[in-house]
Amino acid sequence: MKIILKMTLFFYLSLILVSCSSDSIQNTNGTPVNSKAKIISVTFSGTENNYNFSVGITSPDKGCEQFANWWEVITEDGSLIYRRILLHSHVDEQPFIRSGGPVKISKNQTVIVRVHMNNTGYSVNSFKGSVSQGFKLFKTKDNFVKNLENVEPLPKGCAF
Repeated sequence: MKIILKMTLFFYLSLILVSCSSDSIQNTNGTPVNSKAKIISVTFSGTENNYNFSVGITSPDKGCEQFANWWEVITEDGSLIYRRILLHSHVDEQPFIRSGGPVKISKNQTVIVRVHMNNTGYSVNSFKGSVSQGFKLFKTKDNFVKNLENVEPLPKGCAF
């Protein structure tokens, strides 16, 4: 009985240590796992083919060397519908909301809203839904339509 109790205690302590040290875990490219931005909310207003989206983002911005540089609306198969360029870092404003449009979709069209960091790429933490049904947290695959990183419009720099 004591051995089982000790093994159980060891197991839970190991889990706690792994959870607490997640900031030190790195991707294969050496960047910390938590160095990607995340979408935390999506709201909208307007009419069909003329929606304005307001997207809540949290990101580990450090200035121009690391910041969330756009959010975008894409189709389920990965075609770009709309991209909102973010012109500067938001070091002292976390989380933040930025609006953009017009987003030319029907009220029933299912789309994905996702965010991009200038140095670590797309986050897998996205939102998926439609204007008629609302948007919910959705995880994409790690390299889901990564080729959109090279599609205009693209940021021309960073103000601060």
